[in-house]
Amino acid sequence: MTKPSVLFICSRNAGKSQMAAALMDYVSAGQVISYSAGTNPGAAINHEAVASLAEAGADMSLGEPKAIDASIAASVDRVIILGTDANPHFEPQVKTERWVTYEPSEDGITGSQRMNMIRDEIADRVRGLFHELEK
Repeated sequence: MTKPSVLFICSRNAGKSQMAAALMDYVSAGQVISYSAGTNPGAAINHEAVASLAEAGADMSLGEPKAIDASIAASVDRVIILGTDANPHFEPQVKTERWVTYEPSEDGITGSQRMNMIRDEIADRVRGLFHELEK
């Protein structure tokens, strides 16, 4: 039996999609193969996201922003696009969905509190996706 797989995409691949992939690795304990990529990769990983994930027991510290690999997108069971900034185009057979997450900074919430709120929302969605994929 092959493991289910998922590709998480955001614009910069420095925060949200990296968090989602690391959370899937953590939640699934290796039962799901996870990838992350960006439509416009940044230069470095978001250090606030790294710290927030570490508090939750997950690790994305070795992540590096990278572009979408079309062969990975075509081969995974699901492509999850985080936020509204990334708008990749795939063949119709690629199963995609979009997770629009709450942005705490719009309400003046910044720093570690902001990142923890984003982490918690993504973690809830990742847990739901894991349970769906493991069926």
